[in-house]
Amino acid sequence: MKKKILIVVADYYKEISEGLLYSALNSIPKFNTTKIIKVPGVFEIPITISKNIRRYDAFLALGCVIKGETPHFDFISQASTNAIMNLSINSRKPIGNGIITCLNMRQARARKKKGKEAVKAVVNILSQK
Repeated sequence: MKKKILIVVADYYKEISEGLLYSALNSIPKFNTTKIIKVPGVFEIPITISKNIRRYDAFLALGCVIKGETPHFDFISQASTNAIMNLSINSRKPIGNGIITCLNMRQARARKKKGKEAVKAVVNILSQK
């Protein structure tokens, strides 16, 4: 059965987001329809999904947060994770959380293929009866 999937990509770290998106797109079963929306940062991902919640069967949230010298990393990481989980539960639609949280750019580069794991999670939930 054909499903409509919205991919929301935070492109603050363009090199990383492109890797996440590439790995996700190469893992989505070809019978699905996908649309991509780019947003400035991960904090904008949940509102973008929320605005589109009725139009799609599933979602992928892709982006990267890298720890700096302030607590901003903790607030953004926790807020986006909580919002994504709440949206998924309340809408009863799968949202693959492909937002990676890293201590530095080296870690982020090593994990930029994690979009594939978010796709696997969404496909698994979509195939449940």
